[in-house]
Amino acid sequence: MKLETWNLTSKNVEKLEALFPNCIIEAKGEDGRLKKAVNFEMLRQMLSEDAVEGEEVYDFTWPGKKAAVAEANKPTRMTLRPCPERSVQWEHTQNLYIEGDNLEVLKLLQESYLEMVKVIYIDPPYNTGNDFIYKDDFSASKEEYRAQGLFKNTDSNGRFHSDWCSMIYSRLLLARNLLARDGVIFISIDDHEQENLKKICNQIFGEGNFLAQVVWERAYAPVNLKKHFSESHDYILCYAKNVAAAACNGLPRSSEANQRYSNPDQDPRGVWKAGDLSVGPVVASKVYEITTPGGRKVLPPNGYCWRLDKKTFQEYVQDNRIWFGPQGNNVPSIKRFLSEVKQGMTPMTIWKYKEVGHSQDATKRLKELFENRAYFDYPKPVELIKRCIQLYADQESLILDFFSGSGTTAQAVMELNAEDGGERKYIMVQLPEKCREKSIAYQDGYQNICQIGEDRIRRAADLIAEQYPASEFDSGFRLFQLDESNMKDVYFTASEYAQDLLPDLAFNIKEDRSEEDIFFGCIIDWGLPLTYACKTEWIDGCKVLNYGKDALSACFSEGMTECVITYMAKKHPQRAVFLDVRLKSGAQKRNLLEIFNTISPQTYIKVV
Repeated sequence: MKLETWNLTSKNVEKLEALFPNCIIEAKGEDGRLKKAVNFEMLRQMLSEDAVEGEEVYDFTWPGKKAAVAEANKPTRMTLRPCPERSVQWEHTQNLYIEGDNLEVLKLLQESYLEMVKVIYIDPPYNTGNDFIYKDDFSASKEEYRAQGLFKNTDSNGRFHSDWCSMIYSRLLLARNLLARDGVIFISIDDHEQENLKKICNQIFGEGNFLAQVVWERAYAPVNLKKHFSESHDYILCYAKNVAAAACNGLPRSSEANQRYSNPDQDPRGVWKAGDLSVGPVVASKVYEITTPGGRKVLPPNGYCWRLDKKTFQEYVQDNRIWFGPQGNNVPSIKRFLSEVKQGMTPMTIWKYKEVGHSQDATKRLKELFENRAYFDYPKPVELIKRCIQLYADQESLILDFFSGSGTTAQAVMELNAEDGGERKYIMVQLPEKCREKSIAYQDGYQNICQIGEDRIRRAADLIAEQYPASEFDSGFRLFQLDESNMKDVYFTASEYAQDLLPDLAFNIKEDRSEEDIFFGCIIDWGLPLTYACKTEWIDGCKVLNYGKDALSACFSEGMTECVITYMAKKHPQRAVFLDVRLKSGAQKRNLLEIFNTISPQTYIKVV
């Protein structure tokens, strides 16, 4: 097994080869080996007869952009290690909480969740000059890069905007792959990087897939200490993966909107409200005299005509869809039945705090969850995230937040499920940023942000269960931690080995890794979802791990017998995996293959 993610550059070259085989050439890579590459000059000729070398074109770029693209496309050998002991309802939940650098995590999710996410919401660092952002130093070695983690991006940094743009660009490139064809992404931002973020999103998602730039009223009172203006809003950029496929559910109709409907004539079709029959500009064929039931003759106002031609108007009268007033002498109007109008109200691009909450209220509610202790500054309101999800997700959608922070998105998903009986699922990703030693959170025992986020989800689940006692929403999550590969370095390198390295060759798995670590490493490598049921069986003294109904079966135990192999084969798994070091001889390997070929020939077998 390769035990590393796909090289997305190679995948893109394969796609181009299928379309333009004459544009693919062989070239030497960094390792000196021949590999497929793109002849960009030929590709330009194939795509446009007007392409001119060196011609100025409109583009948005910055120092480090090419490196950000390259880093997004590079494979990773990191893995996700399961933590059942820190999870909630490990066996049954469909939710995921992942600790780790979201760039690496997004790479690991590419195969398992390709085009499966309906809604992404993220609240990345705003780059105010005081924010910590991911230090993506692509020139550093992998070890140095991972050790750097976060750094404070102050405006004294000569690449202040460039570093932020590179950080968000590589992550959005990978996130787009996870969006379903009808999926939508929401990104919170303020004025510091709004302009750059919109240009980046136009490049990644396509300008034609821009849906809206929502203005969220995040504050309800001015800050009088401000010298010029007191900012009371943030933005939420909204893009579709494919605008033609995306469908907006609309907002639930308010009681105020429904109260405008009545039924004065006891129409059996239910309540309705009157709509204007006249419209402009004038269309001559729609200007005619109407005689009301009371005998009054009516023409449309000057400069207007009727909405309906004369024949259609008569059909509406026959169908009792025209209202002439209680006395039959009013200017006619069209009856609009509530049962026939769109049930979801089209959202506007200004979201008032009275509708979706404000920062101060969100801070207050989060403090209440933690017994009046303040661990986060300006968290997003749950109602704000719920609105984003409601607009484009259905009741079984998968929601992703890879800057999950305090875990607001997880609470929003659980609340929606409790309210309407939905089965929405979430994936939360957060770097375990250390809490400052002088912070209240650290003093209360929290070492990093992830520990706070996990606890927030547990506490929120308990609160929701109290508020909706009849609901059976999914209140759990499977927790995974990003870590280095389960395999020793010798697994990936092929060279001459010194005598002192020979012990490492005897067993290629790192000593601190469990069978479950290896098992989930295989699950990720095979691109399976991380929430299938896991079942452990003991056969002839050996541990057999089963995943899903028949997705994967594995045995990594020493002393594996023919009885164990036969038992596994009779389960007819789609895939089976074994450790090479547990297969002591070539005869045992041949015997394993023979048993599976006889009993379950469709099983795909891998040896690690």
